[in-house]
This record gives sequence, C-alpha cells and structure tokens, in this order.
Amino acid sequence: MLPLEGALGPLLPEHPEELVIGIVLFLIIWFVAWKVVVPRFEEMYAERTEEIQGGIEKAEAAQAEADAARDEYRAQLATARDEAARVREDAKAQGAAIIADMRRQATEESSRLLSNAKAQIDAERATAVTQLRAEVGGLAITLAGRIIGESLDDDARAARTVDRFIADLETQPAGRA
Repeated sequence: MLPLEGALGPLLPEHPEELVIGIVLFLIIWFVAWKVVVPRFEEMYAERTEEIQGGIEKAEAAQAEADAARDEYRAQLATARDEAARVREDAKAQGAAIIADMRRQATEESSRLLSNAKAQIDAERATAVTQLRAEVGGLAITLAGRIIGESLDDDARAARTVDRFIADLETQPAGRA
C-alpha cells in the first residue's frame, strides 16, 4: 500500500496515469478558460463599467444642468421680486401724485365756489341794501311827513332826507342803533 492510500481513501486513482491525465486535462481547461472565458468576462466587465461610468457622467451632467436651471430660476425670481417692488413703489408714487392733484383740484374748486358764493352774497346784500334803503326811505319820508305835518313828495328833497337819515344810522355805533 502507498503512503497516500490511507489519507485519500476512495479518491486515490487506481492507475497513476489517471492522475497525469487529470492534471493535463485540468491544465487544458484552465488554459482555455484563461484564453477564452476570462477575456470575455473582462470585456463584459469593461462594458458594464463604461455604461455605469457613462450613466454617472450623464447623471452629473443632468445634476449640473438642474443646478444651473435652479440658479437661473432663483435669479429670475429675484428679478421679478425687484420688479414687483419697483412697480409697488411706482404705484405708491402715482397714488400720492393723484391724491395731491385731487387735493389741489378740490382746493381750487372750493376756492372758486367760495368766491362765487361770496360774489352772490355781496350781490344779494347790495340788492337787499338797495331795497331796504328804498323801503326805509319810503317809511322815513312818510314818517317825517307825518311828524312835520307837510308832504315830502318832492323827490329831490325826499332823497336828501333819506340819505341823511341812513348816513346817520351808519355812523351810529351798532349798540345804540
């Protein structure tokens, strides 16, 4: 019995040639795998690596594009906010100008209305004074004629008497009248 016979048991070949043929076949299979199978695995590995790398590069490019679009959007948003603020300020300024213009127009209109009212009041006052003078003059002439006992039908004399009477009334203080 051989020294390895006990250690290998049933795995020990009956003929030593089998061992040599097994080693040769192993070397042939290993050589074929090394020349044919391993390069194909390497090609597939390289292709997949390239695909993955291309995908990563595409993803990075898409991320960079998205970042650029986001930055552009933020810039546009900031510009829009600035524009909105400017429009609000312009609207406030226009509103203030419109209010000032309306106040000026209202002031002018009220001044015009006041001056028209004052002129109308002055005209009515002058008319009232004229009518009052005529009535007071007529009453004064009638009263004077009764007091004196003579008729004051002469217009010139009556007018002088009325004018003198009204002048005296105007010169007296308001409390005594």
